[in-house]
Parts: sequence; structure tokens; C-alpha cells
Amino acid sequence: MKCELSTEQIQFFQTNGFIVIEDFLSAEELTQWREAVTEAVKDRNGVKMPGKEGKVGMDDGINKDAEYFSKVFDQLLNLWQTNDKVKEIMLDERIGKMAAQLSGASGIRIWHDQALFKRPWANPTSWHLDTPFWSFSDRKALSIWVALDDATLENGCLYFIPASFKQTTFVNKGIGKNMDGIFEAYPQFAQVASVSAAMKAGSCSFHNGLTIHGAGANMSSGYRRAMTCAYMPDGNTFNGEPNILPEPYLSTLKVGDLLNNDEQNPLIYKS
Repeated sequence: MKCELSTEQIQFFQTNGFIVIEDFLSAEELTQWREAVTEAVKDRNGVKMPGKEGKVGMDDGINKDAEYFSKVFDQLLNLWQTNDKVKEIMLDERIGKMAAQLSGASGIRIWHDQALFKRPWANPTSWHLDTPFWSFSDRKALSIWVALDDATLENGCLYFIPASFKQTTFVNKGIGKNMDGIFEAYPQFAQVASVSAAMKAGSCSFHNGLTIHGAGANMSSGYRRAMTCAYMPDGNTFNGEPNILPEPYLSTLKVGDLLNNDEQNPLIYKS
């Protein structure tokens, strides 16, 4: 695993709000990740998240665009909670240290992992922010995105709006069907050149949760699979947003409570 970060890489991330790390995993590690994630996804049998009823592609009767979004990607969360092989991968202290170094946080907790599989001919992922969806508000929060297949311009690689995280807010603007919807809230970025993050399988990117990002449509007949994990800097408190928190735990929380439950959000690195 290419887990040693240079001063230049850390500075690039803290300036731009994202970074791509080529050949993050060795060939053997890539095989391990693919096998673990494939097994975990199969065992889930379409259940998106432990303890919740939603399934991949399910119409919840609320989202009028459910059919469209069901064809953006298959999303399964917190695989680490239901598969020991994925748990070993996700709780790797080396990745936690990278997240801490890039973000400037002293401690890193898992917020949630998620497998993101774009099927053949899948719809694009519109420009959006991550952190406003989460149950805490921290400008240092970030995610890793590991390519399990080559992520190309053709099959829906990520794109970033550089330095946007410095001006975006915790107000949740949602994620719609239109790629330009985000610019209604942040018109100052409508003329900024986006940066594509095409990468080989086994490479990865990190991005700040307030960096504007999206992904293209899958214009190919093959899958574009990725395994990701969102990270919460240690010491954060509950902001009232339920997000992925299970009801039994959620019912014990009030706004301002420390989010330090190691069963739900394990601490994987502390400096």
C-alpha cells in the first residue's frame, strides 16, 4: 500500500480539496479488496445498510426521481459491519493516518464505508457535497475513493471543482438530476474548470466532504466499481441529522452529544 504522503501531496490536498494517488494498492491488495467487497455485496442481497429496510433500486415512494437515481449507481453502506474481510480493510490504521495527515485532524473515525457500482450505461452523478448529509459538521471531514476497476472518462470517473471546499457551507442543497444544479447555490464556481480524476484500478483519491464533486455517465458496457469510506475527525458532536445512524443509537442522542461510539464509528487513528 502506497501510504506515505509527501509534504507536496498534503499541501496539494489542503489547497485543492482533493488528490489522486496512483497505484495506491499493490496487485495483490487490489485482488484482496475486490474479493472482499464482492463477497460482502453478495451477502447483503441488495440490502443497502444494516438495520434499515431499503434495498438497492427500491422506489421509496417519496423521491419522484427514484427511477433516475436507481440508475446512477448501486450503493451499499457499512459493509465493514457485516463482513470481516471488509472490516479488516476499512479499519487499517495506515489509511486512517493518511486521512489525518491530509485533513489536519488529530484523530480519525469511520463515518461510513460504501460500495459504489456504476452499472453499464448508468446515469451521471450530479455535482454535490458530502458533509451536509452527515450527522456532524466539520470542515475537515473527507473520504477515500478506491477504484476497483479502471475509472475512465468513458465509464464515469470522478470530477472535482478545485478549491471549492473553501467557500461551500453545511447547508444541504441535496443532489438532483441536473449537473448544474449546484451552481444555483454556488454561482461563483460555474465558470471554474473541473478536474477529471481518471485512474487505474488500485489507485485512489481523497476529497474533502465540502469539495464539489460528481461523476460522469457510464458510457460503456462494463461496470465501474469503487469502494469508498467517509471519515469523521474525532471529537465531533451530533448535529441532529439522522443520516446513517441506526434508530437504537439515534434515540439516545441529542444535539451536541459527542459521536464517540466505537461500535458505530470506530476510531482508526489517533496521533
